[in-house]
Amino acid sequence: MTLFEHDFVAAGSAEPPRDDTGRMLQMMTGYWATQVVRTAAELRIADHLGTGGATPAEVAAAESLDPDSTFRFLRACASLGLAASTDGKRFVSTSLLDTLRTDVPGSLRDLALWGGAESHWLPWGRLPDAIRTGTTQAEAALGSPFFDWLATAPAEAGVFTNAMTAMTEGLAHHLADVIEVEGGEVVVDVGGAGGNLVQTLMRRHPGLTGLVLDLPHVGAEADASAANLGVTDRFTFVGGDFFEGVPSGDVHLLKFVLHDWDDDACVRILRNCREALKPGGRVLVMELIVDEAGRPGLEPLMDLNMMALSTGRERSLDEFENLFERAGLTSTRTVPSASLVSVLELVPVEPSPRTLRPVP
Repeated sequence: MTLFEHDFVAAGSAEPPRDDTGRMLQMMTGYWATQVVRTAAELRIADHLGTGGATPAEVAAAESLDPDSTFRFLRACASLGLAASTDGKRFVSTSLLDTLRTDVPGSLRDLALWGGAESHWLPWGRLPDAIRTGTTQAEAALGSPFFDWLATAPAEAGVFTNAMTAMTEGLAHHLADVIEVEGGEVVVDVGGAGGNLVQTLMRRHPGLTGLVLDLPHVGAEADASAANLGVTDRFTFVGGDFFEGVPSGDVHLLKFVLHDWDDDACVRILRNCREALKPGGRVLVMELIVDEAGRPGLEPLMDLNMMALSTGRERSLDEFENLFERAGLTSTRTVPSASLVSVLELVPVEPSPRTLRPVP
């Protein structure tokens, strides 16, 4: 039976494959759906269809597109559940496509743009080489290590930063639900980019002082976010490098930082945090935790993403414990949040656990 004779189920289709061949064909064409979603985000299709719908000609005129290609694209969107049409002439948005609207809280548009960006999928295209060599393929695909390359590509760096901010906005409240801080404490969001996590904590705890340590180019975004959330008077952005040092604080937050780096680099970051802690202070590490092999989930696939893009990896609890021990820290507890991310509380040698509460 050839591909065209098979009862083919398109990439991203809501209809499940009927057998293993159909399932495999769906996996093989999965990147088609990724690029459809990325293109829909780039062309703001959700915005154009979200106010009563539009014809392909109207969308084409609004975005300076080829009309025939726009029709073909919207037809493909409809096949994936991203749009709907009763006559093939006018298309309306669906609740699925609405997640990409620019005017809704928690929009996934920036994540969709990053998911299909060249700096993301080109290293993934060299995944066999990453497995053969045990080394990241970002430099081979992009010409330099991932974060170095971003420094030379401001447009794509902006997409990446916005995507990470969008991800944090989606997680911040879930994480804040299980992070307990005291009003007078100083909380340092290490590698915190726009600072949404620490600023969310600041809004919940009016006496809290918050800092973000990150590369200088994200400072304007962090300050703008603080102003938007009304915490400017208690917030400071510190431009710097967490490999060189970390500002002093009662609590150091490390959200999705350690998974970007190899073990030695992680130990260096953790030691810098430990050395900058005030007496009785603690470090809160927020990461995915890889479970046993064979269990369905995002974590093993995210691990391959880190393999392709960086020197980092997703880790098991045992692997995290090894890092903490090398850095002179000890884990006092691990608390899941309402998301896939868990919070690991660390203290230097003499533990003083008092910062987390279970998810209600």
